[in-house]
Amino acid sequence: MTGDQRTLALLLFSLFVAITLAITTWVSRNRHGSAEEFYAGGRLFSPMENGFAIAGDYMSAASFLGISGLIALFGYDGMLYSVGFLVAWLVVLFLVAELVRNCGRFTLADVVAARVRERPVRIALGTSSVTVSVLYLVAQMVGAGTLVALLLGERGEAAQAWTVIGVGALMVIYVSLGGMRATTWIQIVKSVLLLGGTVVLTVLVLMRFHGDFDRLLLTAAERSGHGEAFLAPGLKYGADWTSRFDFISLGLALVLGTAGLPHILSRFYTVPTARAARRSVVWAIGLIGGFYLMTIVLGFGAAAIVGPDAVRGSNAAGNTAVPLLALDLGGGADSTGGTVLFAVVAAIAFATILAVVAGITLSSSASVAHDLYASLRRRRAKPRSEVAVARVAAVGIGVVAIALGLLARDLNVAFLVGLAFAAAASANLPVLLYSLFWRDFTTRGAVWAVYGGLIPAVVLVVLSPVVSGSSESLFPGVDFQYFPLQNPGLVSIPLGFVAGWLGTVTSAEIPDEAKHAETEVRSLTGAGAV
Repeated sequence: MTGDQRTLALLLFSLFVAITLAITTWVSRNRHGSAEEFYAGGRLFSPMENGFAIAGDYMSAASFLGISGLIALFGYDGMLYSVGFLVAWLVVLFLVAELVRNCGRFTLADVVAARVRERPVRIALGTSSVTVSVLYLVAQMVGAGTLVALLLGERGEAAQAWTVIGVGALMVIYVSLGGMRATTWIQIVKSVLLLGGTVVLTVLVLMRFHGDFDRLLLTAAERSGHGEAFLAPGLKYGADWTSRFDFISLGLALVLGTAGLPHILSRFYTVPTARAARRSVVWAIGLIGGFYLMTIVLGFGAAAIVGPDAVRGSNAAGNTAVPLLALDLGGGADSTGGTVLFAVVAAIAFATILAVVAGITLSSSASVAHDLYASLRRRRAKPRSEVAVARVAAVGIGVVAIALGLLARDLNVAFLVGLAFAAAASANLPVLLYSLFWRDFTTRGAVWAVYGGLIPAVVLVVLSPVVSGSSESLFPGVDFQYFPLQNPGLVSIPLGFVAGWLGTVTSAEIPDEAKHAETEVRSLTGAGAV
C-alpha cells in the first residue's frame, strides 16, 4: 500500500471524525439534559430520519466487511448471512415495532415491567442487554482494528490495538456528550455515505463484467478453486451434520435476534408515535434490503476480481475483501483511481464502525442507568441522576469492549455478530413476546426466560470451538470444547422460551389481569403511550 493511499484515507478518516465531533459538540450545547433528550433525542425525529438511523445502526462492520468477506471465501454459504439479516426485519415489522413503541419509554425492560414486578425484571433485562451489546461491540472493534491495520500496512498487534482503543474513546465521547440526538445524526450521515459507496462499488463490479451477472458468478467460481461447489450450498456448512446444524443455529439466531437487539429497539422511542415507528421500519427495510443485495455483488466480485487467496492472505477471516476490491476496481495499487477509491471505502467502513458503536454504547449505558442502577437503588433514581450514571457507564462499557476486541481480533466480524444475535434471540425475544401476547405471564416467568436463554447462550459459546480446541479459536493452545456448534442459537433459543413457560406455570403469583388488559390496549391502540 502506497503512502498516497494511506495519507488520503487518513485525511478522509479525520474529516469524518471532525464532522461527527462537530455534530456532537453542537448537540451538546443545545440540549437541556433531560432523560428523554439523552435516551430518545426528545422523540422529535421523522420516520424517514429514523429509518435512515435504524439502517445506520444495523448496517454494521459485519455487513460491509464481514458478509462480503464470507461470500468471497465461501460463496453461497456466505450469502446466507445477507438473507438472514434481511428476513429478520419482517419479525420486527409485524410483531415488535408498534407494540414496543406504545408500551415502552426508553428500554426493553419498560415494556416487560409494565405488567410484572419491576425490580427483578429490570435487573435481568439490564444484564442481558449489556451482555448482548458488548458482544456486538466486540465485532465492531475487530472490524476497526483490521481495517486500520490494512490501511497502515501493518499486520502486527500494535496497529490494531491502538485503533481499537481510539474507536472506544471516540464512542464514549459521542455518547457522553451528545446522547441520542448526536448519535442519530451520526448514523444518518453514515447511512448516506455507506449506501452511496456501496452503489458505486456495485456499479463498477457490474461494469467490469459488462452487466453480465452470470459471468460474474462463473468467474468467481473458477477463481475460488472449488468450481460449481462455490455456487451451491455446503462449502462452509455442509461438510457434515455438525456444520449443517450449525447453519440452522445461525439462521435461527439471525432471523429472531434482530427483534431482541437493545440498540434497535431503542430507536423506536425516538419518534413521536407508533405509526411513525412502523413507517421507520418500512424505510429501514427498503434501505437495508437494497444494501444487502449489493453486498452479494461485492462478495462475488471480490472472489472474481481479487481472488479468495489474496483475500485470505490479507486477512484470514476475509474482513478486508471490500477494501481490496475497491483498490483493484480503481485501477490497482499504483494508480490514482485505486488510491482514491480505496481511501474512500476505508473511510466509509470506519464511519460505519464509529456510528454503530455509538448506538450500541448508548443503548447499553441506558440499560445500566435506567434499569440496573435505578432498580438497585432503594428509591427510584431521578432522571438527571440516571443520565449521569449513563455517561459513566458508557466509559465502563467502552473499556470492556476494547479489551474483548483486542482478544478476538482474528475472528470474522459477521460471525461475531451472529453470537450477539443468538444471545438476543435467546434472552430478550422470549420475554418480549410472552409479555406482549401471553395473558398469564408472571414475574418468575420473565426472569427465568431471560436467564434461561442468556446463561446457556454464553456458556455454550465458552464451551464451543470459538473459544478453544482449534487453531482458529480465541485460545488455540487449550481445549475445553464440549459443545460442537459455533453458534448456540439452536439450543439456547428454545431454552429461553421453555424457561419462560416453566417459570410461569410453576409460579404461585396470580397474574394481574387488569395490568395485562391495560398493556394489551396500550400496545394495540397507543392509548397512554409516552
